[in-house]
Amino acid sequence: MAIAAAAASTAAVAALLSTAPGATAAANKSTSTRTAALAADPVLVGAGDIATSGSGDTATANLLDGIPGTVFTAGDNAYPDGTASNFTSYYGPTWGRHKARTSPSPGNHDYHTSGATGYFNYFGANAGPSGRGYYSYDLGTWHVVSLDSEISMSVGSAQEQWLRSDLAASTKPCTIAYWHQPRFTSGANHAPNTSTGPLVQALYDNNAEVIATGHNHQYERFAPMNPSGQLDNARGIRHFVAGMGGASHYSFGTILPNSQARNSDTYGVLKFTLHANSYDWQFVPEAGKTYSDSGTTTCH
Repeated sequence: MAIAAAAASTAAVAALLSTAPGATAAANKSTSTRTAALAADPVLVGAGDIATSGSGDTATANLLDGIPGTVFTAGDNAYPDGTASNFTSYYGPTWGRHKARTSPSPGNHDYHTSGATGYFNYFGANAGPSGRGYYSYDLGTWHVVSLDSEISMSVGSAQEQWLRSDLAASTKPCTIAYWHQPRFTSGANHAPNTSTGPLVQALYDNNAEVIATGHNHQYERFAPMNPSGQLDNARGIRHFVAGMGGASHYSFGTILPNSQARNSDTYGVLKFTLHANSYDWQFVPEAGKTYSDSGTTTCH
């Protein structure tokens, strides 16, 4: 049916061009615009630590209004407790207007409600298989994995075994993953979470490119690193802490090795443009702020 519809559309354009003087240039421009839109590389954009009674979530939701693509969340979607009421009162009026294109992950505040039922009920099928907390999907030439740092991540756990099988089955050349609690962070409020190590190791073993997390309410970018946090420009994963989605800012403590960029006073979203064999990252700041960070890295 799609082929037939396309043929009919082509015929209609041909008929128009044969009967309407001067229409050729306009039709070609329109066709070129549509082709460029279809060919555009996919965008993955989001943040963690989002919806509260403050105004930060409104500021970041306004940014999403102008950025097409798939929205990710890096946990702590609705404060303070991830209840149905929290989602209705805070997330719904802000990031909720992008719910249809959102692929979320849960955080510890979402689990303040037993089983994160507020989170799972709100996002439904967008949160992956019911109640599980982790899933994957593809965007262009990229494999995208959403994980759950609030359940077991140990070697041999259901999540770790699923992740290894999922990555082994993927045919995409580039991989990005996101979840809530960061393996590496210089934030003063939450220390690096070593229990995420088996997930990082599985991703490293399968040549992943990027990990994005939240938990500390700030922005931080690391150089590509191995699972021990050592610089690794050959196979290392670039880690981001993107906890600037709307909850009140946290400060930095001791700065970890290989931390390359930091900000703790600007709400914003982290935008990835996923090219065929590389990616661009961009910190997009809230209106009225000037902090920025951007760059490009080739896939392994």
